[in-house]
Amino acid sequence: MSRRYRGNPAAAIILIVADVAALILILWILMYLLDANRANDLVNWIHHSANWLAGWSLDLFTMDSDNLRTVLNYGLPAVVYLVIGHAVAGRVNRA
Repeated sequence: MSRRYRGNPAAAIILIVADVAALILILWILMYLLDANRANDLVNWIHHSANWLAGWSLDLFTMDSDNLRTVLNYGLPAVVYLVIGHAVAGRVNRA
C-alpha cells in the first residue's frame, strides 16, 4: 500500500471510501463533458452512482450552460467528500 494509506486501518478505510466517491463523481463529469454513450452499462452505472453520491447537491446551481451546471453540481460533492474524508481520516489516524 502507498504511504498515504498507512497507519490506522480505520483511517485507511475512510480515505479509500472518500477517494472512490470523488473518483466516481469526477468520472461522471468527464463522461458527461466528453458525451459518453449513456446506453453503455458502465456509463449508466457511473451516472446512477454519481447521482446517488451527489443527491444532496443536485440542482444546487442552476446555470444556463449544461456543462457548467454538471461540473458544479457534481464537482462540489467530490471536493466535499475529499476534504471531509481526509480531515476525518487525519483525526482518526492521530487518535
